[in-house]
Amino acid sequence: MKKREFVIQDLLSKIYQEQFKDGKLPNQRAMAEAYQVSRYTIQEAVKTLEEIGIIQTVQGSGMYVKKQFQMNPLIFNTLTRTPYERISSRLISLKKKKSTPEEEQIFQLEQPGEIWTFERVRIVDYKIEQIEHSKLPVSLFPDLTESVIEQSIQEYVQSKQYTISHYITSYSPTALSKAQAELLMCKRSTPAMKIENRCLLSDGRVYEYSELTAIDYACTYITPFDKKSHQARRTNI
Repeated sequence: MKKREFVIQDLLSKIYQEQFKDGKLPNQRAMAEAYQVSRYTIQEAVKTLEEIGIIQTVQGSGMYVKKQFQMNPLIFNTLTRTPYERISSRLISLKKKKSTPEEEQIFQLEQPGEIWTFERVRIVDYKIEQIEHSKLPVSLFPDLTESVIEQSIQEYVQSKQYTISHYITSYSPTALSKAQAELLMCKRSTPAMKIENRCLLSDGRVYEYSELTAIDYACTYITPFDKKSHQARRTNI
C-alpha cells in the first residue's frame, strides 16, 4: 500500500473512532512526524479527505472533521473521491438497438423495446483510467445524445425529473483484452477491475446498466457492524 493510502485509511479509522479532540486534526508537521512521511504525502492525504467531504480546513485555525460523517457509513473509490472538474469522458460509440431477453429482464420491460448502448472512456487528470459500456432503455430516455454521454448521466437523469435511489455494484478482477489495453494505453498484464452497476430510480426501475473496466482502481468501505446479520450468518454454519 502506498504511504498516502495508508495515511488516508489510518486517519479515517481515527476519525470514526473519534480520537481527535473537538474534531480537530493535528497540524501537517505533526502528522508527517507521526507517520514518518513527507509533508507532501500528508498534504495529498489531506487533500483527498477534503475532496470526499470528510474534513474541512479553516484558514488560520486548522483542519476539522465534518461532524455528520462521524455517524454515517462511507464508501469511496477512485472516481468518487475525485472532483468532477478533474474527470472527463470521451464517447467512442452510441447506438440504438432492439432489446435482448436479458436486457428486458434487467430493465423490467413488459415487451421487446429499444435500448441505447454506448461506450466511453473516463479520463482522470488527463489519463484514461476506465472503459465503460452502458445500456439505457429508450422508453425512459428517448432524446439521449452524444453530448450528454460526454458530460453527466446522473445530471441528465435528474433533468428528466426522475429521482435516483441507489446503485447495486459488484467488483471482480479481470484480464484486459488487447483492444482494451491499447485504449487504456497500458500493457495487457496490467491489473484491472471489472465493475458492474445497476442504477435504480426511486420507483425501483433500473435506468442504467453498466460494465466498467478500470486500471489503477481503489475502493474503500467504512460500514457499521450489523449484529443481527452476523448472528444470522452464524446460524447457517
